[in-house]
Amino acid sequence: MRAVSRFGDWQEHVGLGLIFLGVAYFRRSKKWMRIFAAMILACALAGAAARVIKISTGRARPDVQMDAGWNGPRFSYRYNAFPSGHTVASTAFFATLAFASWRIGLAFLWVPLLIAFSRMYIAAHFLSDVVCASLLGVVVAYFVARWMQLQIRNPKSEIRN
Repeated sequence: MRAVSRFGDWQEHVGLGLIFLGVAYFRRSKKWMRIFAAMILACALAGAAARVIKISTGRARPDVQMDAGWNGPRFSYRYNAFPSGHTVASTAFFATLAFASWRIGLAFLWVPLLIAFSRMYIAAHFLSDVVCASLLGVVVAYFVARWMQLQIRNPKSEIRN
């Protein structure tokens, strides 16, 4: 689970998106270039939104001993648990793919679930951290997919390049 958490952050998602964007570019597929660009954008926007929320809430991680209550804005890593950045980035990345092509995207939705579980397993986050991060990731992915005008298409009805 530590390896999943280590390699499940936004950098790996953006790198994967850039690799697939390059492949789509060389294959001259404008549709997939648009989808992969939207996935990278959703990952970045969700991560930025999560970072602002993390600093604003100042929620302590599960391993920090302290009294209950609001901690106020904090920049310390130990007080930036809510929401999970790993989970929000992964969810936004793969949910955008699911909104663009539900058959392909559905096959990859296990990745954000595994990352969310790994973050709780290694005691970096509470359940509410990963649930709210997942919701935030889906909302960002939805709006990015709509903004980029991605359409869910029936693969049987479209002409393949």
